[in-house]
Amino acid sequence: MNDLTQDELLYALEKAIPEIMEEHNAAAVAWNPHDWVPWADGKNFAFLGGEDFDPNQPSPLPDDVVKALLALLLTKDNMPSYHRLMAQKASIFGAWQQVIGTWTAEDNRHAIALRDYLVVSRLMDPEAAETLRLHHMTKGKLQTPKSVTDYQILDVLALLAVHELQCVSFGEKLLAASDSEVLKAIVEKIVHDDRVQAKTFANFLNAGVDANVAELIKSVDRALTELELIGADIDDFGDLEIIAPFNADAEKFVATALVADLKLQSLDGLDEAGEAARQRVLSAAGL
Repeated sequence: MNDLTQDELLYALEKAIPEIMEEHNAAAVAWNPHDWVPWADGKNFAFLGGEDFDPNQPSPLPDDVVKALLALLLTKDNMPSYHRLMAQKASIFGAWQQVIGTWTAEDNRHAIALRDYLVVSRLMDPEAAETLRLHHMTKGKLQTPKSVTDYQILDVLALLAVHELQCVSFGEKLLAASDSEVLKAIVEKIVHDDRVQAKTFANFLNAGVDANVAELIKSVDRALTELELIGADIDDFGDLEIIAPFNADAEKFVATALVADLKLQSLDGLDEAGEAARQRVLSAAGL
């Protein structure tokens, strides 16, 4: 079992970047958010002589789907927090620039497409949504002194793998609940991106298995233990019960995927703490 310093671990992971990003780029699909938004359905708001949002207007989508879209949008809006965490533990220069920059650019499409669709379709009050966005992004995700000192590179990679898999689970339930073909097309693009990104971060975690298996399994266990349901960290979001079906079984979905990707069922040679962490991950997957 290797016991590398953080600098040595970062260097070991960096050597895997070319192969991992080659696989990522082969699976990724380029798309433009503006292509998928039904602009002809839109009209000006009062500021430009049109009409502001009317809360009494009939909605083409059920309330739970609209609230789930808002929760996913605000989660995607908080992408800069994850970007900062990665940049703090890796580097925004050199080989890591491709990893961090590619993920940031791809994930940023999601909030653009979702917000444009929601505003054009008038599914929610855009001023209320903007107020939530400002507060949520100002608070950030894990933007505390503890996250700077306690999180290391494998912790961040595990956090991102869990985050992306959680978004896949949430997005798949959105697809099942929506009758709108336009919305489905957007969410399908987002889910595909998230699935590819989750696999990319899992591949980095696999490189971590080779470099420092004990730290890797503890990082995965920590990320699963700290998993927050989508929407739960949004202040003033309202009743989370309405979107509970979209968050259902998220931990099991994420854990099952990571157990398979990292071959955790057959992993051995761990110390007592590492084996206890592995068993917790397996238990979360229902194994």
